[in-house]
Amino acid sequence: MKKNIIIAGGSGQLGQCLKELVPLSEQIFNFVFLSRAELDCVNKEQTEAVFAEFQPAYCINCAAYTAVDQAEEDLDNAFEVNEFAVKRLAENCLKYNTTLIHISTDFVFDGSSSIPLTETLHTSPINVYGLSKLKGEQEIAAIMTQYYIIRTSWLYSEKANNFVKTMLKLSQSRNELTVIYDQVGTPTYAMDLAAVILKIIENDPQLYGLYHYSNEGVASWYDFAKAVFEFAEIDMKVLPVASAAFVTKAKRPHYSVLDKTKIKSNIGITIPYWRDSLNKCIQNL
Repeated sequence: MKKNIIIAGGSGQLGQCLKELVPLSEQIFNFVFLSRAELDCVNKEQTEAVFAEFQPAYCINCAAYTAVDQAEEDLDNAFEVNEFAVKRLAENCLKYNTTLIHISTDFVFDGSSSIPLTETLHTSPINVYGLSKLKGEQEIAAIMTQYYIIRTSWLYSEKANNFVKTMLKLSQSRNELTVIYDQVGTPTYAMDLAAVILKIIENDPQLYGLYHYSNEGVASWYDFAKAVFEFAEIDMKVLPVASAAFVTKAKRPHYSVLDKTKIKSNIGITIPYWRDSLNKCIQNL
């Protein structure tokens, strides 16, 4: 009998990427992709009913409140989804002996470092979104031990709305853009992250805990934008601008390059360079 794997947030960007890769794993597992309407973890009764029905071996939580600026004024919803709903998921995972794979963010850090961020580094979020995601991580760790929390950064793909697709859309009406140069991190191709999640499930080493994953390399948003237009062969003038020139409700960390040593060692993966993955994505669009 196949083991059930439920995916919360199954219709979002990462969920769609998982769905595309899943046929490679379907001989062993039964993947159940659930939209927010089908599994809204804020809803206690619905969450309990889904777990009772499927009694999953794994739950992949791709659901999150990700509107960074909006979260500054919409605190209740941000914490409801990113903390309290995650607590409910963890409680149900514990009850059904389900391994939880939860996606978190580089925004749990304040950006003051200048070297890649390890899993043991002190967290200090500088916006509501980052704090709500950190609280979700803490709820999981307080409730259960059978979990993988994967912090990632600058997620993009061919699917949903993201920085790459925004740049390409803007290129249809503009021939010049200004992009921030003093926020540094690493773009992450969601298909690469999805592949790592499936590898964890297929060859589960049971080395539970907190992990960092992004593509390899370092880039600013300016570098990222330049590369998008380079690979798409679009003639676009991209001008660097300081963060201070963009007034946003939420502060962003200036440095959020993640150290991937632990995930490479424990899960046994090699990680593609960010430009290679970006080129691959753009050729698929």
